[in-house]
Amino acid sequence: MEKDLRQQKSSVIKIALFGPESTGKTTLAKQLAAHYHTVWTPEFARDYLQEKWNKEQKICDLSDMLPIAYGQVQLENEKLTLANKYLFCDTNLLVTKVFSDVYYNYCDPLLQKAAQEHEYDLFFLTDIDVPWEKDDLRDKPEGRESVFEVFKQSLISNNKPFIRLTGDKESRLKKAIAIVDDLTKAKENGFSSVDFVQLYKREISVDQVVKQLEFIQNGICKTKLIQPASLNNGILKLSKNDFIEKAAFFEENKQSLILLKFVPASGAATRMFKFLIAFLEEFDLENETINAYINRKKASRLSIFLVGLEKFPFFEAINSKLRSELPNFDDLENDYKKYYFVKFLLSSDFFDFANKPKGILPFHKYASNVASPIEEHLYECGYYSSSNGNSNLHFTVSEAHQSHFEEIITSIKHKVEEETNTKIKVTYSYQNKSTDSLAVDTENKPFREENGELVFRPGGHGALIQNLNELNADVIFIKNIDNVIHNNNQKIALYKNALAGILVELQQQVFSYLRLIDETVLSQEQVQEIGVFLRKKLNVQVPDDFEKGTVDDKIAFIKEVLNRPIRVCGMVKNEGEPGGGPFWVQNKEGRISLQIVESAQINLSDKEQKRIHNAATHFNPVDLVCGIKNYKNEKFNLAQFVDHNSGFIVDKICMGQNIKAYELPGLWNGAMDNWLTVFVEVPLLTFNPVKTVNDLLKPAHQS
Repeated sequence: MEKDLRQQKSSVIKIALFGPESTGKTTLAKQLAAHYHTVWTPEFARDYLQEKWNKEQKICDLSDMLPIAYGQVQLENEKLTLANKYLFCDTNLLVTKVFSDVYYNYCDPLLQKAAQEHEYDLFFLTDIDVPWEKDDLRDKPEGRESVFEVFKQSLISNNKPFIRLTGDKESRLKKAIAIVDDLTKAKENGFSSVDFVQLYKREISVDQVVKQLEFIQNGICKTKLIQPASLNNGILKLSKNDFIEKAAFFEENKQSLILLKFVPASGAATRMFKFLIAFLEEFDLENETINAYINRKKASRLSIFLVGLEKFPFFEAINSKLRSELPNFDDLENDYKKYYFVKFLLSSDFFDFANKPKGILPFHKYASNVASPIEEHLYECGYYSSSNGNSNLHFTVSEAHQSHFEEIITSIKHKVEEETNTKIKVTYSYQNKSTDSLAVDTENKPFREENGELVFRPGGHGALIQNLNELNADVIFIKNIDNVIHNNNQKIALYKNALAGILVELQQQVFSYLRLIDETVLSQEQVQEIGVFLRKKLNVQVPDDFEKGTVDDKIAFIKEVLNRPIRVCGMVKNEGEPGGGPFWVQNKEGRISLQIVESAQINLSDKEQKRIHNAATHFNPVDLVCGIKNYKNEKFNLAQFVDHNSGFIVDKICMGQNIKAYELPGLWNGAMDNWLTVFVEVPLLTFNPVKTVNDLLKPAHQS
């Protein structure tokens, strides 16, 4: 036998099966080799030790470790010359090293060095969740858990790319084939095995990343605006009596419905305090006055903040803390008092508001308490999102922040339930890491941490379509965490209930038409009636040749168009707030529809597109009521209604460097592109966002 532990290099993709005895390595190696029409490397030690047992009735000892290692390497190198693109190795030197360490508490330095240096494109760590099978060469089945942990730790400590395989033989094979196929794609696209494992653990497919890179490289086609949606041209205009009637209709029909309020609340409130963070970074307390800073930096927002200081709902708490921490506070000059106020507001040692989620911050001051947005959303549940005395409230949060939400809700929920006579069930979900997107540098190459790992960014609020897809409700109200009002829920409730009434009324009509199609052959008159409903009530652009088609063609079109989730969106008059607006748009197939469009989706260098954008009369305040079930009371798969070509390319700073990343189509933009859509004008009083801390000084947030 040739005594050489060097591993032959090759372009063949080598997969190592790795794990304790009797965990299905041999079976899987054979299956994979058969599937990919290639060869596999058997375990040299098995024949070697069987022969030793047959001749001498002796089992393995320390002196066998190096001969086994030499034989295994020689066998692997021989098989490598016969491999067809892939080589599946039933074992490898790292397995031999682990057994040497475990059974003899020693490993020959030659074996240890070679085991660490040998490279495989991927290790499959085979779990112990399969039955232990006895044979002449296997040890006792006891202690499998501890041995498995040793194997796992050896992969980690030696920085080997591995994926754990669990399940029965059939499911393992299916998983393994999918993984090998994806690994191959990853390598073809320039990613390493370590990159691939990182993607796999995040549940991000290689196809997904490749598509993101294509978007970044080639750009995303801009949305083609046809015209702004306006009153009676895409936006429904209702009188006060109309709103009252629609709200009453909802009240009459909601008892049989499951209602839910969906509140995106992920992320910290950093942007809310951005100008104050800049002030602390740039202001020189010892050599400059605050007025000089305001004039030098044209810091009008800071000026407004300081003038209104005592009106903020958090003023008393911070002022009290300042006096307890700084005994000489009253003797300080005015600039010092203001500076320290901002310092305590943002310092991680004290209030740390910029790093906390908006939902838990003090927003509104009442006679007996200071309320957070969480508390206001709980109260709103009782006003418009409850049926039969029950309400469901769902927050999307970051995992690190959930405990803060739970703490506040635990302290106030009983009080709110008593006052609103509503039992509120609160649930949470996180933005799935599988929706994160790969960051790239200015040359569109994957951006990496100092340790070489890929950098990912959250995919934007469009990722929350997955969270919405997991919920079970008949009517879902969507509202941002910061869009709450001070002590005016009754007025807000009228318009929320009215939007829900419009949704339920439309849904009932849609469902009746779809059931009619299932139950009978439609007459020409019924087809025409539905065509009018599509145009007048649902803003669906019926094709010019619709009337020329056969009845069957028309029915097929009607069913395809009607059998979709529905959203009714409140629209307020445009007052210059940043965000999306309502437009008639045309997609690549020529279909014209109503959509909420962000300015980033529009080619504003095109004069005509810019003119249409600037002519918009209304703004989307993220005030949606949604129906996500079909006429058979089955949940839609919302992922099927996303326009995946309507995402965004964003520029960011990471570790001091410029990076780019793809963001998913927005939740109320491209993620709902293929929904049935109705826009309704609602009063400005329904829209009270807190984008910066100074917004808390507006009348809607003051007593």
